Amino acid sequence: MPLLAGRRAADHGATIRSMGNAAEARRSITDGAPGRRPVPEDEAAGGPLGGGAPEGGARTVGLSKVYGTGDMAVRALDNVSVVLPAGRFTAVMGPSGAGKSTLMHCVAGLDGATSGKVYVGGQELGALSDRRLTRLRRERIGFVFQAFNLLPTLTALDNITLPMTLAGTRPDREWLDTVVRVLRLGDRLTHRPSELSGGQQQRVALARALVTRPQIVFADEPTGNLDSRTGAEVLALLRGAVDDLGQTVAMVTHDPAAAARADAVVFLADGRVADVMDAPTADRVLDRMHGLGGLS
Repeated sequence: MPLLAGRRAADHGATIRSMGNAAEARRSITDGAPGRRPVPEDEAAGGPLGGGAPEGGARTVGLSKVYGTGDMAVRALDNVSVVLPAGRFTAVMGPSGAGKSTLMHCVAGLDGATSGKVYVGGQELGALSDRRLTRLRRERIGFVFQAFNLLPTLTALDNITLPMTLAGTRPDREWLDTVVRVLRLGDRLTHRPSELSGGQQQRVALARALVTRPQIVFADEPTGNLDSRTGAEVLALLRGAVDDLGQTVAMVTHDPAAAARADAVVFLADGRVADVMDAPTADRVLDRMHGLGGLS
């Protein structure tokens, strides 16, 4: 079932129109992958997509993240410049410790950069006060955690609408009903997380990420705790959010079959962009991951 159920929201029309040529968008996803044309710094700042990350997309410029100091310092990200094009589904893969989740958390504004810049749409996150960053995360970013992060004392409905409750706003009832119907949660809205299966909890987490109509949805190993059937359903919903809504989705995964649902895959190794694959297949992703040293 299409996510919009026959209706496209007007505020996403501009996003869909701004997507431009899909192949060009995928080619511009990084300036550091082997075999790809290096993007000059001034172009990276503006971007071949026109003005940097298009509305709904995100990008990083020379992003580095270091944990600790001195001999204990760990460089999780090392000068990463990457674009997550608007209206596209991008997967992020790499061996354990490659920096996948760190990249996701930095771009989503959940963790600060040591150096470099992060943009969501045209907004540089490092230029925002804590209050404005909190507002941006609440209004323009959706995040689906592997561990669900649902509040145990709240019902499924209250968990879904929590971002708007915190913001003091009311949900668009028609859109809320559409999300609930598509995610098949109508008979579970009064249940608390302990009364839901793992797949139902993940659908509640996905509904929470979608209900505010964010510019971009980040999903960190969204199928990692699910059985294969439920995981396939969640991937289909993320794919549908892109195809039917023009949503921008970025997903960390270790599963080649999950990555094959994306438009492109960014491969990280040792905190750097190692490669980018357009139109991925599970077999091609699997081969590339073996070349990088694992699938963890």
